[in-house]
Amino acid sequence: MAVRGLNRVFLIGNLGADPEMRYTPSGRAVTTFRLAVSRTWKDPNTGEQQQDTQWFRVVAWAQLAEICNRYLTRGRQVFVEGRLQTRSWEGQDGTRRYVTEVVAQDVVLLGAAPAVAEELPAIDLGVPPEEGLEEEEELPF
Repeated sequence: MAVRGLNRVFLIGNLGADPEMRYTPSGRAVTTFRLAVSRTWKDPNTGEQQQDTQWFRVVAWAQLAEICNRYLTRGRQVFVEGRLQTRSWEGQDGTRRYVTEVVAQDVVLLGAAPAVAEELPAIDLGVPPEEGLEEEEELPF
């Protein structure tokens, strides 16, 4: 039996800035945003609380891009499910540049104010239930 690869990322964090949306020459929407994911722990030697923040570049395409652009704002907490992708290009100075980003397949607002949550439409993005989160499911953490 062949072993399949797996490229799946789950993140919960806060937007560092408002999302930026643009369109490809073919008219396809693409939205990017920066997501800060922090972790805290207690130093075993000193007992002091420590914190580390990692920043992720997230890219959403098509209808999900439009939804992200409409509802996400700086500071908003979100759950992002997607895959890692590394792209490369040649910079203006001739050096090869690389960027690793999360290509979002699902984005869920967390901690939304009740008034905002009531305004959000129920949108079917065509993801089968076994591949996405059900609305009534709770996150396992």
